[in-house]
Amino acid sequence: MTDAAPQPPADPPSREEFRAGFACFVGRPNAGKSTLTNALVGSKVAIMSDRPQTTRHAVRGIVHRPDAQLVVVDTPGFHKPRTLLGERLNDVVRATVAEVDVVGFCVPVDQKVGPGDRFIAQQLGQIARRTPVVAVVTKTDLVARDVVGERLVEVAELGEWADVVPVSAKDGYQVGLLADLLVARLPPGRPLYPEGDLTDEPERVMVGELIREAALEGVRDELPHSIAVVVEELSPRAGRDDLLDVEAVMYVERESQKGIVIGTGGTRLRDVGTRARAQIEALLGSKVYLDLRVKVAKDWQRDPKQLRRLGF
Repeated sequence: MTDAAPQPPADPPSREEFRAGFACFVGRPNAGKSTLTNALVGSKVAIMSDRPQTTRHAVRGIVHRPDAQLVVVDTPGFHKPRTLLGERLNDVVRATVAEVDVVGFCVPVDQKVGPGDRFIAQQLGQIARRTPVVAVVTKTDLVARDVVGERLVEVAELGEWADVVPVSAKDGYQVGLLADLLVARLPPGRPLYPEGDLTDEPERVMVGELIREAALEGVRDELPHSIAVVVEELSPRAGRDDLLDVEAVMYVERESQKGIVIGTGGTRLRDVGTRARAQIEALLGSKVYLDLRVKVAKDWQRDPKQLRRLGF
């Protein structure tokens, strides 16, 4: 009896079989879009908070697979705007939806389907004929199985979806299946980004977002939407190859808010800096000296000139 001849390795996917393209997650604020984006990518590319409107621009995360490259775009929560900033965030969502190959409509399982979900479903129904929409029921780890079933029925009745899938980004439940469903609707094509890239976000933008995430942890009840961050300097320390200098400014809308962010004797600002520095060092792979200041930009959420200056 002779040993079986070794089998040659499977051929890599041909150009026709390989798929590459863009998917975006859309949903009302705090629907779990950023957490799900990070779970698919396998790394933190979008900041997270339990406060609505944490995401303020389209964040791209890149999923590398042997058969595909899936670029996931996390969008701001679609909502009824009360400020010029809110209007611009909604514009970001609309522009992103118009450009992707497949849309994931995220609805959190721990809240009943509401007017916001129905409004988004109606908007997505207008594009479903040309762009497939997968309905994603998120946060299934938070509720019992029968509640998941109820929400799946409610979501299915909101429109005609390409698929309806329950997932949990926290424990990984069906995250892989969701990736398969999205990839199946991408066009054939070559990879769009180099192997190993996890996002195309500029480092300064990501550093600013990490600072804002740390700030939201400390002041989320007092002023969750009033903080913007601008990174003014990000460079190696002269004569040092192991230390980066980061200079950043947190902008608030009123003088009273400045005091809240700084805290008594500067304690709250120091806490923000400590949390942010740890995240920035993990991101950049280097020790960081963080110079963090707070300034007032009066009513910046409603001022077109200040919104432009702050990157919106």
